[in-house]
Amino acid sequence: MTFIEIPPEAEIMEIKDLYKPWARAVIIRDPTTGALKYIVDEIPLTQLERRVVKRLIDMLYWQMEPPPSGVDVRDYVEAEVKRLIALYGLKRLGRRVKWSKILYYILRDTVGYGPLDPLMRDPDIEDISCVGPGRPIYVWVRPYEYVPTNVIFYDPEELDDFIVKLAHKAGKHVSVASPIVDAILPGGHRLAATFRKEVSVAGSTFTIRKFREEPLTIIDLIRWGTLSPELAAYLWLVIENKLTALILGVTGAGKTSLLNALATLLRPTTKVVTIEDTPELKLPLENWVQLVSRPSHGIGPYKVGEITLFDLVKLSLRYRPDVIIVGEVRGEEAYVLFQAMATGHGGMTTMHAEDISAAVKRLTSPPMNIPESYIPLASLAMVIRRVRLPGAEIVARRVAKVWEIRGPNDFFTVAEWKPAIDAFEIRVEDSQLLKSIAEMLGKDTVWIFDEIAKRTTVLTWMAVKKITRYRDVAKHVQKYYAKPDLMYRTALEELKQLREAEA
Repeated sequence: MTFIEIPPEAEIMEIKDLYKPWARAVIIRDPTTGALKYIVDEIPLTQLERRVVKRLIDMLYWQMEPPPSGVDVRDYVEAEVKRLIALYGLKRLGRRVKWSKILYYILRDTVGYGPLDPLMRDPDIEDISCVGPGRPIYVWVRPYEYVPTNVIFYDPEELDDFIVKLAHKAGKHVSVASPIVDAILPGGHRLAATFRKEVSVAGSTFTIRKFREEPLTIIDLIRWGTLSPELAAYLWLVIENKLTALILGVTGAGKTSLLNALATLLRPTTKVVTIEDTPELKLPLENWVQLVSRPSHGIGPYKVGEITLFDLVKLSLRYRPDVIIVGEVRGEEAYVLFQAMATGHGGMTTMHAEDISAAVKRLTSPPMNIPESYIPLASLAMVIRRVRLPGAEIVARRVAKVWEIRGPNDFFTVAEWKPAIDAFEIRVEDSQLLKSIAEMLGKDTVWIFDEIAKRTTVLTWMAVKKITRYRDVAKHVQKYYAKPDLMYRTALEELKQLREAEA
């Protein structure tokens, strides 16, 4: 078995197995231009194997019954392939074909994503996009950002058929009469696609935004430097006490990941209602109601049944929530959310804005129309950005600034990322929010700053111990709520032992 030959002059940046032993990824850099390329490297089929794969797939389409409900589709198709091989005596081909390789390609092209299947298996890829036939598929892959691949749909009809297949996977229909698809693929991946040249000049296009089965946690973000343990401790204390937060940033900055990570820090018994267009949030909470908007059904003026974010935010108030989380505000639902904040509900949401000034302009303009006097109902805002680290070629995400909102045009910078040293400057001693929390809890400022220090130690310890799985993080957060002093002493002692061992 051999993979394709990598040009000897290419600089190999990374090699990773995607489906051992059949598929791997090789990321290379052209030494002349410095351009990166993502190579999908699969063990090729022989001519005979290719004919066998095609024949078996044709047989499956004509002879296979739909799988019973509750049965794993991949296992079902694999069993059917083995049955057909035995039924038609294909084993007589002997060693001229490799059956495990044939099975890989059949599953790839039937229940999988065809030539995109290896890309879907790479956990570092966040987006997969095609801008038309004859052009390379691009992937957004950590930590390189957008990189072209060697996967290309040369035939426009092949790409059209692939769009139809993707739409069917998502339970949607696509045609020249309805050439736009916005849907959810199995596994929660977000699909946006256009069909033929009806609305996209170059032909069919698509973008798949991959959904992480295991969401990023606050410990992941700390380990990656997205925010510091002290900043995470400050945000933890703020959201625990039902104050409200806006997470700002451009597309792909990591707003939703940060939102999900922060929500994991809520008390386990907190009543939370989340409201989204697409179900992306995944919280380890039992007392959690997950609401999702619904598009209208029908054609033209006969469309009915639409349920908007505005409808769901209004509905959420009937659930008596402690915290309302809206995946993204961009319309009239923002007004209802701010009304909820005014009545004492905690709230978190994201919105597209580069900084706090741009966010306020969007909030106070149509279609949100938030009165300027309502802006301070949001306790704080933070902006997360994709940045290029000093002295490095990789791109990372950083919480660039955190503001406490003290008035309609009064924003105090409580934390700021310093690019030159890749570190955070935090001014918790000047925080009005922390002083308000202390007063609300009947504590003094000495207690509140001591609490920040304790939580910083616990989060640092979890990061050092690599406690990153979201249910494990939730379990430790629950332990801290139950026995904070014990958890703090354990973290402090183990960190001390680790430092002594290193010394």
